[in-house]
Amino acid sequence: MADITIRGAGIFGLSIAWVCAQRGARVAVIDPGGPAAGSSGGLVGALAPHVPENWNAKKAFQFESLLMSPQFWAEVEDAGGAQAGYIRSGRVQPVLDLRSLERAHQRTHTAADLWRDHAEWSVQTAQDTPWQPHSPTGWIIKDTLSAHLHPQQACAALVAALASKGVTVQSDGADTGAVVWATGVAGLAALTQGHHRQVGNGVKGQAALLDYDARGAAQIFADGVHIIPHLDGTVAIGSTSERDFADPASTDHQLEDVIAKARTVVPVLCDAPVLKRWAGVRPRSRSRAPMLGAWPDRPGHFIANGGFKIGFGMAPKTAHVMADLVLDRRDAIPAGFEVAASL
Repeated sequence: MADITIRGAGIFGLSIAWVCAQRGARVAVIDPGGPAAGSSGGLVGALAPHVPENWNAKKAFQFESLLMSPQFWAEVEDAGGAQAGYIRSGRVQPVLDLRSLERAHQRTHTAADLWRDHAEWSVQTAQDTPWQPHSPTGWIIKDTLSAHLHPQQACAALVAALASKGVTVQSDGADTGAVVWATGVAGLAALTQGHHRQVGNGVKGQAALLDYDARGAAQIFADGVHIIPHLDGTVAIGSTSERDFADPASTDHQLEDVIAKARTVVPVLCDAPVLKRWAGVRPRSRSRAPMLGAWPDRPGHFIANGGFKIGFGMAPKTAHVMADLVLDRRDAIPAGFEVAASL
């Protein structure tokens, strides 16, 4: 009999299961669709920080989680022997105009105050190299906090790590012990049914995988597009944000526009074949922050949901604070993340 039942085998569910298993808990993971069947099975995997200013609990939580990521993913890979594709190689952004250049310089100071010695935000002269976006001003922003991983590989690495602890993902099963609901869009819909206002919603995203080897390079963010050089020799391009959609799993002209933008930004991608196209629906809570904590009026039940766009970056710290809460009844969840904030 399990001490903890995790419902949902996306990034939140698998990460929480892993940390609980590391701490010696007996864990059951249940997902009818299997691991990474929802938005966690995407392609992009950008672990990029919020802008270093107007600091708040969400930015601080994400910052701490990004700092935890190297050790978290190293432990996962060591336990299961599968690679997550994690690398902290930074991020490059073009500076579009003089006003943006002024803000970028200001943020070098706020980053020094907020990120301290852990990472840098700097303004640099753009270099004439193939893997760098065109910058109208001749300047780029480089930060050393950003990292990336391959979402599908990362989830598979967690599954392998859990297997080393005797935990497998089951398609069905009974709830035993404490129950953590990490069920993504379906979970938000179920919560909304019991309340007078919408708890959250699904936002569709589309992405593509290109056959181009830039492994080890920094990720690029330009013209609203993430360009991620994965360690397997592919490049992920994403993504769209669609609130209105008929088919959650189909790709269309919006993705083609994103690919075209990426090829304009980084011309060496112009001849790179598209290996795969992906579409999925990501869970966004009403508060836009992750929903973490006890489920009101359901003793012994907990929720971990709403990792919209930043779920993989938030996963290490989310897993630890949820394990603290479920195993030790120690609540270190920021007030804005509490489930009641979105209900």
